[in-house]
Amino acid sequence: MIGIVVVSHSHALATAAVGLAAEMVAADNRPVIAVAAGLDEKTFGTDAVAVSEAIAAADSADGVLVLVDLGSAVLSAELALEFVDPEVAARARLTSAPLVEGLVAAVVTASTGASLDAVAAEAERGLLGKQEHLGSGPTPEPAAAVESGQGIEVVVSNKHGLHARPAARLVGLVNGYDARVTVTNLDTGHGPVDAGSLSMVATLNAIRGNLLRFAADGPEADEALAAINDLATENFGDDEPARFPARLGAPVEGDNGGSGLDVAFGPAVLAGDPVDISRYVAGDNESARLAAAVETVADELRRLRDASPDLGGIFEAQLALLTDPQQLKEIREVLDRGASAVNVWQLVFDRLAERFEALHDAYQRERAQDVRAVRDRVLRHLTGTTEDSPIQVETEQPAILVVPELDAATAATLDGRRFAGVAIRAAGTTGHGVIVGRSRGIPLITGIGDVAVPAGAVIAFDARKGSFEIEPDVARVRATIAEREAEQERAAAEAQLPATTIDGRTVAVLVNIGTVQDALSVRGADGSGLVRTELLFGERRTAPTVAEQVEAFRAIAAALPGKPITIRTWDVGGDKPLPFLPLDEEANPFLGERGLRAFRRRPELLRDQLEAVRQIAAEMPVHVMFPMVTTADEVAWALDELGPRPDGLKVGIMIEVPAAALRVATLTADLDFVSIGTNDLTQYVTATDRTNPAVAALADGLDPAVLQLVDHVVRNAGVPVGVCGDLASNPQAAVILAALGVHELSAIAPQVPLVKARLREADLRLIDTAAVLAARDGDQVRALL
Repeated sequence: MIGIVVVSHSHALATAAVGLAAEMVAADNRPVIAVAAGLDEKTFGTDAVAVSEAIAAADSADGVLVLVDLGSAVLSAELALEFVDPEVAARARLTSAPLVEGLVAAVVTASTGASLDAVAAEAERGLLGKQEHLGSGPTPEPAAAVESGQGIEVVVSNKHGLHARPAARLVGLVNGYDARVTVTNLDTGHGPVDAGSLSMVATLNAIRGNLLRFAADGPEADEALAAINDLATENFGDDEPARFPARLGAPVEGDNGGSGLDVAFGPAVLAGDPVDISRYVAGDNESARLAAAVETVADELRRLRDASPDLGGIFEAQLALLTDPQQLKEIREVLDRGASAVNVWQLVFDRLAERFEALHDAYQRERAQDVRAVRDRVLRHLTGTTEDSPIQVETEQPAILVVPELDAATAATLDGRRFAGVAIRAAGTTGHGVIVGRSRGIPLITGIGDVAVPAGAVIAFDARKGSFEIEPDVARVRATIAEREAEQERAAAEAQLPATTIDGRTVAVLVNIGTVQDALSVRGADGSGLVRTELLFGERRTAPTVAEQVEAFRAIAAALPGKPITIRTWDVGGDKPLPFLPLDEEANPFLGERGLRAFRRRPELLRDQLEAVRQIAAEMPVHVMFPMVTTADEVAWALDELGPRPDGLKVGIMIEVPAAALRVATLTADLDFVSIGTNDLTQYVTATDRTNPAVAALADGLDPAVLQLVDHVVRNAGVPVGVCGDLASNPQAAVILAALGVHELSAIAPQVPLVKARLREADLRLIDTAAVLAARDGDQVRALL
């Protein structure tokens, strides 16, 4: 195996580049890599003697490849060849390959036992992937098609596609077989390219969901394709993405989490203001100062990651943002020209945050919060404004933290003994900080906006009512907290009792299920009103078989013995991707091929799911419903795909589209029930993207316009009506829905006992539904309640 030498002006840069490249291959199959970089660990420059020593250390009978960064590094490397033994010099080759990309390609190719010529050629093609992606540079020539032999097709399921590490796994595997293998990206039309070349594989720009075709011939073609198929089913060797806990809202055992309530009060502690960089004075070695700050922050994030394994993926993602080697390389190049570390770091991360905020996917847009969190942690270390605990509480009473947005690190380390809750100015509920905070049971409210909050002033919030107050009536707030605590205890103790109102109406309260664990953990549910199959199988790289779906449905039914489960067919599109069903990019994905619409072009996936439903319906009570229905023609098509119904199988549709709500009577002729999805119905009625913080406050499920449509559906459907959107998880809203005549409610697991308890306390005869439907807005509805 050849040896590799890295010559660079920067010791830190070379070390980082080697660390990145080393990640691509197993340690026991890695070529010798020697580094000659910097005059010492902190001083930039190159030394010909050090380079000659590195060449000698990496020397191999197969040769040595020497990569250099720029300028005097080339001269030092050339001079070094004069210092080493002539036989060693004859086996060494200097290359013009790009340092980082070329080194990665060289290490991967060398690990396969390739010759010096082959490794050098692959290293010198290192920029092809980037050039292809950005549309610059030469277009790579496609590999000659494999004329005969076998082929397979696989779906890229990695969260970030075939990035460097999984691509390196693929290349290393291919080069271990006596076969010629090419790969084509069938979705983009790129290829075929040599699957044994890391640089050529990079030109495919293969992202999650892309379909790749591998073709092979040669003595071990079949074995190579079988191994590639196995590798693809294992995410190409990539780690599975970290999962968030199935249930949020309970304090982590042993940590100082919160009360788990939705109400809190205390003196305001203001944090999260922009880091003041105005007094920063740049020094002679800004790269070294930045490197030290980055390493310190990296250590902090690693500690947070290791301390919270269930949420470790959040901090792993922040680490990736922090330590991106290409980004750090570009920053250091600018710093080497005399720029200030704080100015460059802030500029780069501000631009990165802007790029995230411009993405179509709402969840990805909220990752801009992670970018800003990483930006600010490094800036605080550079400016010396960081402290062991930067958020200070000067009162004995637990405080309310008021922040523009809540970053995950703050949420993970917030001491529930010192903080009663968090008030967040930004709207949105899928930011990592919100997820972490709720997982620890910390009371929080989002979307308080720009209201002026004096530091130290007593503030209170009630997330259930959406209220935020400055200098509230503390006695009243304490009474509310005591009531909520008693409510929690009482609801848990009486969870198995039916939800029968004072006036004698019994409302079925069911549970929304996204994992089998949801069914196992719920208390008191009368069944499941919504099995989210796109979540149940959401991490699958290929569509589940009929048998696999039957097994999952059977496990859910077993957790709710004798109780009905309502299986929603695949609900894909908008903010609900399915890896095994890539959809075309749309300008307005929430108005595009969502839900049932997406399966008019891929009916075979729906047919398999319906076959699984029919099989499980022969064993236990099962309902099935179709999402995102607009017209009677869609209902007829779905029923035709379902075919003959087994005895006991009830069939319904989701009412999420205003058009479907208004003409519900024309849709239900052959149905047994309908279920209103208030999340989508609300965003379509109010014309607001519920995932967009700028307008999220307008997407109010208690808006009278939404409730008027619920009322219309109940009055005109002619079949039982349920609600399975977030509104059904709100105990207060549950009473209104029941008063409007809704027959069943399906809530998230933690809220089922609370919803049932609230209904048992209600007398629906006292609810003035006419006043509710005629109210000015959602706030007036809450006031009426």
